[in-house]
Amino acid sequence: MRFIVFDIETSNQFSDVGSADPSALDISVVGIYDSKTEKYTAYEQHQFNDLWKSIEQADLLIGFNSDHFDIPLLNKYYPGDLSHIASLDLLKEIRASLGRRIKLDTIAEATLGERKGGHGLQAIQWWRDGEKQKVIDYCIQDVKVTKDIYEYALKHGSVKYKELGKIQTISLDTRTWKDKGETTLTHTLPF
Repeated sequence: MRFIVFDIETSNQFSDVGSADPSALDISVVGIYDSKTEKYTAYEQHQFNDLWKSIEQADLLIGFNSDHFDIPLLNKYYPGDLSHIASLDLLKEIRASLGRRIKLDTIAEATLGERKGGHGLQAIQWWRDGEKQKVIDYCIQDVKVTKDIYEYALKHGSVKYKELGKIQTISLDTRTWKDKGETTLTHTLPF
């Protein structure tokens, strides 16, 4: 199974566009990890044709809050419909088990012993200030953390978080995660 772990950074925020709809935002960078090539790659908007080649060849898209945020936003740019490709939203899985949402950084710190390199609002400011490489590095770091959390969860059937100074475990049913790669995506681009 070929999977893509991905994350998106935007060049604006909801208050800029007067909407809570993710598709109202604009993408600055999309970062991916491709399990076939084992490489991390970042794409700006003018490089999206190359991004589509990787996505259309994947069996599964993996992200954090991706079903709610990343896929609807990326779909705004895609000439087909990305909602037809199999996806695994780690936040959705965590929320189903824990009963509430929790930040990626909170999971990463307790599960992996590492923190993210910033936050989304910082990335927007870096983009506006012309510091594109900082945004790319931040986005790729989020992809690495998401991939590592995915792999940890597959191996252990759980992830961790810290609450009130204590490490807590979130049990996850990962038995069907690798089966999600039954794609129904209609390839819309000529490759």
